[in-house]
Amino acid sequence: MDKNARIYVAGHRGLVGSAIVRNLEAKGYANILKRTHAELDLTDAAAVDAFFAAHRPEYVFLAAAKVGGIVANNSYPAEFIRDNLAIQTNVIHSAWKHGVTRLMFLGSSCIYPKMAPQPMREDCLLTGPLEPTNRPYALAKIAGIEMCWSYNRQYGTKYLAVMPTNLYGPGDNYHPENSHVIPALLRKFHEAKQRGDRTVTIWGTGTPRREFLYSDDMADACVFLMNLPDDKYTSLLGSDESKSGRFEPPLVNVGVGEDVTIRELAELVSKVVGFEGELVFDTIKPDGTPRKLMDVSRLNGIGWGATTELEQGLPAAYRDFVAGLD
Repeated sequence: MDKNARIYVAGHRGLVGSAIVRNLEAKGYANILKRTHAELDLTDAAAVDAFFAAHRPEYVFLAAAKVGGIVANNSYPAEFIRDNLAIQTNVIHSAWKHGVTRLMFLGSSCIYPKMAPQPMREDCLLTGPLEPTNRPYALAKIAGIEMCWSYNRQYGTKYLAVMPTNLYGPGDNYHPENSHVIPALLRKFHEAKQRGDRTVTIWGTGTPRREFLYSDDMADACVFLMNLPDDKYTSLLGSDESKSGRFEPPLVNVGVGEDVTIRELAELVSKVVGFEGELVFDTIKPDGTPRKLMDVSRLNGIGWGATTELEQGLPAAYRDFVAGLD
């Protein structure tokens, strides 16, 4: 990407989008297009089309989405599938219509089957039933991958889908019910410490294993991929299965390649926050998928690897949470 290229970051206020903006700005990109939800409702097809027609972005990072943890996914399944389908459909179609050079669609590791072989490779897609607690969201993201793939096949576009593992970091959502596991735990332990509680209750058994990627690492991977030379980038865009006979979606996993149990994570967060009480696990609550570890050999093979360990990232995330309270 040229330093003066018009780059649209959809969802620039979110966890991933804000990290992508920080990364681009640090690398000297001077023409980053940003719109808040109030300025541009991405579920409004006419408004999205008008924005693309007026500003003609050359590169698009589609990081805008309705996201949340188990509670939010269970509580608002209709919004999760409806809003995400609308956002990605409008942006991807307008990108094609107005000649975007490259588009990157950000998905989620929940696209893979609940019982997928571990670590999960890109070709695990569509090989089994999904985790029920977030199936509407996962199906929307799978549709986004298929849309990128279909536009590549029919129109010759260069749209790539990247699937991050569980993310955390500055700019996260710390809502007590609608947040993901790390921000939820940071808030829970912080408030328990403030109240002087002797115990903190954690959902589930604590045995599921999860992989966590720092948001600034995710952003760096996205910008790295978007900047690949044409031959390397094109090699990631999948194939026409009707011609090649191979199932090769335009899909790249982004993760760290290592995981921890929820119990281990809770203990780490407790230490970072400085909570000195006991952990209690509510085994009646759902665990979700037993394990979600990404196979990141494809990404590592082209020269990128994560650098931020949980022991480094969690204190930074906690500082961000406390700063938000102030």
